[in-house]
Amino acid sequence: MSEILNRLRDLFSPTRITTYLVDELLPDLVVAVVTLGTAWLVWKLLERGARAVLRRSELDETAQSFIQTVIRYLILTIGVVTALAQLGVDTASLLTSLGVVGLTIGFAARDTLSNVISGLFIFWDRPFVISDLVEIDGKYGRVQNITMRSTRVVTVDGRMLAIPNSQIVNSVVASYTNFPNLRLDVPFTISVTEDIARAREIAIGVIADDARFLADPAPLVAVTELNDYNVTMELRVWLDDERSHVTMRFELRERLFEALRSAEVEMPFETFALVSEAA
Repeated sequence: MSEILNRLRDLFSPTRITTYLVDELLPDLVVAVVTLGTAWLVWKLLERGARAVLRRSELDETAQSFIQTVIRYLILTIGVVTALAQLGVDTASLLTSLGVVGLTIGFAARDTLSNVISGLFIFWDRPFVISDLVEIDGKYGRVQNITMRSTRVVTVDGRMLAIPNSQIVNSVVASYTNFPNLRLDVPFTISVTEDIARAREIAIGVIADDARFLADPAPLVAVTELNDYNVTMELRVWLDDERSHVTMRFELRERLFEALRSAEVEMPFETFALVSEAA
C-alpha cells in the first residue's frame, strides 16, 4: 500500500506536473493556439479578398454569402484539426469516431439535418435570393439572410422570422421580385344602377400619366362579380417597380376611392348580408 502511495505522490508531485506543463504541454499548446490564430487570420484575409472578388463578379448576394460560408468553415475546420494534431490527438481516429457519433446524432436530430440539407437545396434551386420580397405560408417579408438551418425574413412591421429550411422546401413560395414587373389588383364596388363604362373611365384616369404604372401591359378594369346590390369591379395595373407594391396598393386604393366619390359614383355595400347576420 505504501508503495502505491509513493508512486501516486511521485506521479502527481508538483515538480513533475510543473515539468510536464512547462516542458511538454505548454509548447504544444502555444503552437496549437498559434495555429488557430493563423487559421482565423487567413480566413479574415481571404474574406476581404473573396468579398472584393465576388463583388466584381456577376454572382448575386445569395451566391456570394454561400461561397463565403463554405470557405470560412473549411478554413476553420482545417485549423482545428491541425491544432488538435499538434496537441498529440490522433485526428484520423478522431474523425472516424466523429463520423460514427455524427451518424448517431444525425438520427437523433433528423429535423436539424433536414434543415441543413434543405438549405443546400435552396442555394441550389434558388426559388428566391437575399433581398427578395416573398410570401411563405402566408408570411410576407424581405429575405434578409439564408443560413444552412433557416431563412431569415423581415416582415413589413419589423419582425424577423426564422423559417426552417425544411418547411420552405415543402411549401408554396410566392416571390414578388423574381420577375421584372408585378400586377396590382384593386377591387371596388359600384351601384347596379351606375354606368359601368363611366366607372371604368374614372378608374383608368386615376393612373393616367403616372410613370410608376406601365402602359404595356395596358391597365384593365374588369367586372368580377354581379351582386344583388352592387357590381364588383377590379382595377388591374402593372407596376414599374415591383418592390413598391405594398405602398402603391394603399395609395391606389385611396386615390380610386377619392376619384369615384368626387365623380359622385354610388358605391353601396351588401346590406342584405348584414341584415341576415343581425337577424
